[in-house]
Amino acid sequence: MKVILRLFGFARRYWVALAAGFLSSAAGLAASFVVPYIVREVIDSAITRVDFRLLAVAAGGVVAISLFRAVFAFGERYFMEYLAQKVIYDIRNTVYRHLQRLSFSFYDRAQTGQLMSRVTGDVETLRRFMGFGLLNLISNVLTFLGVLVILFSLHWRLAALSLVSIPPTVFVVGKFMRQVRPIFVEIQQQLAVITTRLQENLSGVRVVRAFAREADEEARFDRENAGYLERNLAAVRLWALFFPLINFITGAGTALVIWYGGREVIAGRLSLGSLVAFNTFLLMLISPFRMVGWIMNMAQRAQAAGGRIFEILDTQPDVGDRPGAYALPPIRGEVRFENVSFTYTPPDRQTAGGWAGGGRDGGAGPAPEPLVVHDIDLEVRPGESVALLGATGSGKTTLVNLVPRFYDPSSGRILIDGIDIREVTLESLRRQIGVVLQDTFLFSTSLRENIAYGRPGATLSEIQSAARAAEIHDFIAGLPAGYDTAVGERGVGLSGGQKQRVAIARALLMDPRILILDDSTSSVDTETEHAIQTALARLMRGRTTFVIAQRLTTLKNADRIVVLEDGRIAELGDHAGLLARSRIYREIYEMQFRPQEEEERRRAAAARVRPGSGGGGL
Repeated sequence: MKVILRLFGFARRYWVALAAGFLSSAAGLAASFVVPYIVREVIDSAITRVDFRLLAVAAGGVVAISLFRAVFAFGERYFMEYLAQKVIYDIRNTVYRHLQRLSFSFYDRAQTGQLMSRVTGDVETLRRFMGFGLLNLISNVLTFLGVLVILFSLHWRLAALSLVSIPPTVFVVGKFMRQVRPIFVEIQQQLAVITTRLQENLSGVRVVRAFAREADEEARFDRENAGYLERNLAAVRLWALFFPLINFITGAGTALVIWYGGREVIAGRLSLGSLVAFNTFLLMLISPFRMVGWIMNMAQRAQAAGGRIFEILDTQPDVGDRPGAYALPPIRGEVRFENVSFTYTPPDRQTAGGWAGGGRDGGAGPAPEPLVVHDIDLEVRPGESVALLGATGSGKTTLVNLVPRFYDPSSGRILIDGIDIREVTLESLRRQIGVVLQDTFLFSTSLRENIAYGRPGATLSEIQSAARAAEIHDFIAGLPAGYDTAVGERGVGLSGGQKQRVAIARALLMDPRILILDDSTSSVDTETEHAIQTALARLMRGRTTFVIAQRLTTLKNADRIVVLEDGRIAELGDHAGLLARSRIYREIYEMQFRPQEEEERRRAAAARVRPGSGGGGL
């Protein structure tokens, strides 16, 4: 009921529609109560006295009541569906807004397919309950209460006898609900697993094809689909058992009423018309019991779906604006790390099994992971370029992710121009930081919109200037639709280097005071890299820049190089100085950068020889 009550919390603002639907249902139901009384008068008066005029009046009355009921049935259906659509619209927007504000740590643990299932399938389940289940719930409760009063007013002993079937019916309904609830939860979770499997395979279809794993993936999907089928069949088996049992119990109650009521008519204590009317009302009383299984089915599905949705809404972001946070003023770009340490799993964080596998395990949180960065003390001057170097897992990406507060340090603090970044709003902080992530992501829209994503109001000339700086303008201008060319999902249709240059243009258009370039030229050829490095060297003047180095050119152009080892600063200096004194730097240089230097020398030598080779000496 907690889930259902929270669902009604969203309906509170639409109380007028709820009240209109409730009143329409009550009015239509009240009209339906008149028909059995008309039938009683027809049997006891019109037929007995051969009164054709009364028959005509009764028939006209039934037609008028049917028209009256039709009008209010329309109102009932419209207002309840209006309520459902409005509530689900609000819930869908609320969940989406909340997902936009959840921290990176949430998405580190979550599966995209699970989230998609909750925002689409689970929300749709709630809509069906609000539109159909709630409508029938209100109608059946009103019917039960109204008919019960009428039955006792007609013949209290017969009414009491008709209630004999209620206790076993309540028992069966309760047992059904207890058994079917966990099955519906499993159904919703398994549907999310199928969605996850589908999403991963569609996103990774090229990898599947490249490794010829189509048959294996089909088998994996079949196993998940079979699990979904089995859970649904388990619910169907309970459903198939429940309805005949309810029908038997209510049928037995009806038989008792016919037997006892017939004796009362024969004894002259009850008119035939009253018995027929009583039996008509009894059928109206039985109808809610026959519908209760269907309503409970929808309610249980809504409970399972709502629980999964509210689990998202109850998840609080690890990183957010503190109370009293203020906008970061325009900055010079001084960045200072003060004794900064970080781990991806704080000791107080609970396990994220619900996001990865579809449900919470309810256990204690996992043991904290080791620190990724340890006791970092580093001061970066405004306009200084700093290259981060180290082996995989040394903490390079983690360190730069702390600057725009993708994560918060586990201890220590980071200051920009002397201001603790946790004291300012996230939006004002990130508006002054340009980021080019290692995994370049482009939206399924035009190149113009992708480049202007950080500044939607940028002019075409500004967009073109950023594209020129990133060495991508000529390519875009050569396309048939130019900057209005739409890119495919995640930038399909562009090469890795082209996508990366679009991402660089997107960051540069923001004109940030701080730049974070995470492996920003790792996917381009040497010629393009040289052009980008030349443009960046010009544009990085006056900006504080963090570059995760993968190329020798980056190291040579950097003002300082930070060498990380096991999350600690092992060495700090420029290229020449570190090469002369640092064993760690020399080892990395020999393994990773000397081949690049030798390749550059070979190319330079070839370029010097090539002009003379065509001079006719042979």
